[in-house]
Amino acid sequence: MCGITGFIQYGGGSQDELAQRCQRMADTIAHRGPDAGGVWVDAAYPLALGHRRLSIIDLSDAGAQPMVSASGRYVLSFNGEVYNFPRLREQTGVSYPFKGHSDTEVILAAVQHLGVEGAISRLEGMFALALWDREEHCLWLARDRVGKKPLYYGWCGNSFLFGSELKALRQHPDFERELDRNALGQYLQYGWVSQPLSIYKHVRKLPPGSLLKIAQDATPWSAQPTQFWSARSIAEHGERNRFTGSYADAIRQLDTVLNQAVADRMVADVELGALLSGGIDSSMIVALMQKHSERPVKTFSIGFWEEKYNEAEYAAAVARHLKTDHHEMYVTPEQALDVVEQLPHMYDEPFADSSQIPTYLVCKLAREQLKVVLTGDGGDEQMAGYRRYRDCLNHWRDVQRIPGGARSVVQPLASALGSGSWHFARNYANAGKDAPRWTRKLGKISQRSCNWAANSPQEILANKFNKCLAVDQFVPGAVTASTPLSDPSYWADVHDPLLSMLHYDYIGYLADDILVKVDRASMAVGLEARAPLLDHRVLELAWSLPTGYLFDGKTGKRVLRDLLTEYVPRELIDRPKRGFSVPIKEWLVGPLRDWAEDLLSEQTLQEQGVFDVASVRDAWHQHLYGWANHSELIWALLMFQAWWRAQAFA
Repeated sequence: MCGITGFIQYGGGSQDELAQRCQRMADTIAHRGPDAGGVWVDAAYPLALGHRRLSIIDLSDAGAQPMVSASGRYVLSFNGEVYNFPRLREQTGVSYPFKGHSDTEVILAAVQHLGVEGAISRLEGMFALALWDREEHCLWLARDRVGKKPLYYGWCGNSFLFGSELKALRQHPDFERELDRNALGQYLQYGWVSQPLSIYKHVRKLPPGSLLKIAQDATPWSAQPTQFWSARSIAEHGERNRFTGSYADAIRQLDTVLNQAVADRMVADVELGALLSGGIDSSMIVALMQKHSERPVKTFSIGFWEEKYNEAEYAAAVARHLKTDHHEMYVTPEQALDVVEQLPHMYDEPFADSSQIPTYLVCKLAREQLKVVLTGDGGDEQMAGYRRYRDCLNHWRDVQRIPGGARSVVQPLASALGSGSWHFARNYANAGKDAPRWTRKLGKISQRSCNWAANSPQEILANKFNKCLAVDQFVPGAVTASTPLSDPSYWADVHDPLLSMLHYDYIGYLADDILVKVDRASMAVGLEARAPLLDHRVLELAWSLPTGYLFDGKTGKRVLRDLLTEYVPRELIDRPKRGFSVPIKEWLVGPLRDWAEDLLSEQTLQEQGVFDVASVRDAWHQHLYGWANHSELIWALLMFQAWWRAQAFA
């Protein structure tokens, strides 16, 4: 795994100046590639490419980057792993004079043989790359199908900037720090900044499965990304062309595809391990790794002393059965809370999934022994693993029985009742008394009322995430931005409500929450995380299966669960799903309260001038008084406030 960065500086500059500037940018992401680094500057054009290297395949200097093609025409700075590179080398590199055996060199050979677009569309793996064409003087950016690896870009001043993380872009003197208030409003609703937006107005994220070409005569924002792969197309094709085999056939086909995906991701010149939670997804991956390994696979898990949040015992039981070399660490609240101070720098953009804390801790544990781990990410979004799918399907059936006109009046009525009950409850709290229970019940009804006005399964699922109903409730002037979370034009045109929700989660929650969480946490310690379940062939199979093969009406991942029982006894994995979480609700009224009070104080908010002060203070008091559980909203506010201070906006 690596980090990339660079720029086109249209205002010009000497070669030394460009190189030094790019070096400073690359140095900020050295954690992504602590083994080596390099900078390449085009002497005939004001362009610089920077790279930080985590050596996994071809540890020699023959794998160093930025790498120039054999013809001298192309220069590549590449972050990620291409798992089909041995096959691609055989297909496209017959006449290419290879110097080593890295996947980077295979990409350059494929580009020379197939052209840029033809080569990128054949890459199977996780990647973000920048390719400079010295003959046409154009820069290509590309990102893998699901968006496993990050890539930011933007036009700032007289420069076009790009990089794996925002901290690299901020080192360039042309960088513009203006907040995107629309992105901030949506961040508070969901807990992450959805692509193509970033928290900065002049920076965007390259969408998954996309290419961007910046030609020599490009003007700011004139070039738009084009897709070489689309999850939406997979969903629509899957519904039109359903798998026709039996359920037993589906299990066999999934076994074949997963075995190939795991085997591909076990190619490395360093030792590999796995993150093991004891759940279905990670247990499946570890079972297949052990099948393909000649020695016990190293597995890692994190445990909590609080029983409600502890999964370590399940992971240990699976590890014992599979005979892995298992390592676990039980984390105290103090150890977990120590991570909070590091989060703004680690995530580089406001990010509010509190499971970022244990994710970082388990990555840190694994990095003490190796450089590469496999994970179980992706199973829930592809095979209906979350409980929310069952709840949303039931709710969608109920909503469809209510006339549209009646549905439209439910939300404002419930909102008014909730607002009135809060004012009543606050008067009790100010008098030092506990508010009547009915006020809290009305508050919960108010928070759930938005579902009755939903017009699609995706909207019901969106409301499951939504922490505040309107983007301008906390961010004055913000309007709803066009992202996969809010714009139906992104959504798959399918009739199956479950498939529509799986696709919504895949392009939203998976891409911009789960994968961001794992990438930043693992890269913060220089650990590469590979996810076999995110192989596009797994997705293509899963979304073509009849709904009943995935979801039996109560639980999901049916076909994956039954496949796993061929490797692990059912009693070890047949248990209710438990999220990878920490007790944020309790921490906010306990050990984190003083920190939160400082960041959300009326004086701080007024001096900052970003949020509606009354709305923030109301939400904080509602949580403290127990009138509502706003832990996710408060955590989102706090993560922004901590990020704001860390970026020296204050």
